Amino acid sequence: MAKRLFDLALAALGLLLLSPLLLLVAAAVKLDSPGPVFFRQERVGRHGVPFRIHKFRSMRVDAETVGPQVTVGMDPRITRVGHWLRGRRFDELPQLIDVLLGDMSLVGPRPEVPRYVAHYPAALRAQVLSVRPGITDPASLAFIDEAGLLASADDPEREYVQTILPRKLARQAEYAARATLASDLVVIARTLRLLLSRRG
Repeated sequence: MAKRLFDLALAALGLLLLSPLLLLVAAAVKLDSPGPVFFRQERVGRHGVPFRIHKFRSMRVDAETVGPQVTVGMDPRITRVGHWLRGRRFDELPQLIDVLLGDMSLVGPRPEVPRYVAHYPAALRAQVLSVRPGITDPASLAFIDEAGLLASADDPEREYVQTILPRKLARQAEYAARATLASDLVVIARTLRLLLSRRG
């Protein structure tokens, strides 16, 4: 209960304080390329319940039909504004809406698409999906340059499924087993520090 109240309070405050930035980003996305401001995609949530995640659209509207679901390096499907958004993780900010709706938490395992959840081993699947997915988590911080790592692979999707996903799952399962409000605060602080250092 304490975690949910914490999520609600910070998500509402974040949306309020960031509203000028969110409006500017929305305008930039709309002016930069044809298509909607938001990217909506089905992800697997707590206990395997699907939901539709909110992101600022950073790719062409036909991106999912002309390439893999993983993003690789300087992916040509990414728009000009999309490169700027992804570099600062601003494309993730609308997920504060998902936190308010109860589909996500501020901190928790990043939600995957059903296609990749199908590769979860049964034991890890149960553990990782026992908590609400989050905007950030220790695995996300460890693999913040995931797109760059995949860019050097001969088969990026196979590399993701066979190498990166198992390592992320191990960290996510560990988080789900040991998470506390205090540990969430540490992850949020680490996330903000890392993003600020990348911007610098």
